[in-house]
Amino acid sequence: MSPALWGPLAVGLALVLGGFVLVAPHRAHLPKSRRRPEAAPEDGALAEAAATATRLVAKAMRRREGSVAIALDLAGVRRRPQDVVFLVLVAFVVLGALGLLLGGPWLMILFAIVAPVATVLWVRVRTSRRRAAFADQLDDTLQLIAGSLRAGHSLLQALAGVAQQADDPTSSELARIVNETRVGRPLSVALEEAAIRMANEDFSWVSQAITINREVGGNLADVLEGVGVTIRERNQIRRHVEALSADGRLSGIILVALPFLVAGFLLLTNPTYLAPFIQNPLGIAALVVCAILLVIGTLWMRKVVTIRF
Repeated sequence: MSPALWGPLAVGLALVLGGFVLVAPHRAHLPKSRRRPEAAPEDGALAEAAATATRLVAKAMRRREGSVAIALDLAGVRRRPQDVVFLVLVAFVVLGALGLLLGGPWLMILFAIVAPVATVLWVRVRTSRRRAAFADQLDDTLQLIAGSLRAGHSLLQALAGVAQQADDPTSSELARIVNETRVGRPLSVALEEAAIRMANEDFSWVSQAITINREVGGNLADVLEGVGVTIRERNQIRRHVEALSADGRLSGIILVALPFLVAGFLLLTNPTYLAPFIQNPLGIAALVVCAILLVIGTLWMRKVVTIRF
């Protein structure tokens, strides 16, 4: 086979396997002797290839599977870690082959690293948005819990009821707390771990208030209502600060994205214009220096517009 065909062949195979893993439903893997012929048809060759690939990925990432699973859980991604890692590898191969076909080894490396970097950024953005949504819903959540307590429900019943009524991520986190408590985990531990998962200091205060109330007694509904009022006022101040700093954050995003947009435009309109940057050692050194300065400037601007209170 001609070497020129390896790139398109790798792209096609990676797209087929990745598409199957992405859209195929997860089925329980039972021994064929326990399957009913009319209920569980034999898997096709593509399904077997995809399953074999994901099993190999799972074996290769056995030591890191726990950390990947935790990151996906925080981001609200309901997929197995090996499936996500396999899709990243597929995108790595596809983009690398595409870069090799378009511009050679340097472009292949540049395109290939986009897949893991973009995946890490996507997971972090989803995690931060999920935590921000939990923080925004917390004051309403405390009001619902306090109302359920005033209606005569126990704390676990109130948490279970709010878990059914609230939106995600509050519903999933409260349901997780209730399920952990039902299997014997202390409520204070489950609440504190939920506060750590959501990186929410306010919910940590709620956990401490509930723990103290269970030890010394008192009207928990009044305590939660008072905490809810405090959290609501803090959220109003935080939103006001975010509105005032929106101009600076938007300016930072534009300044960071501008070099990439200009480089992409030049690659499309005049590819030879940027060729010296990847063909000459001085050009490569200039790109490295620019990347370092861009990272420093990005961190600096982010520190300026990030306000803690």
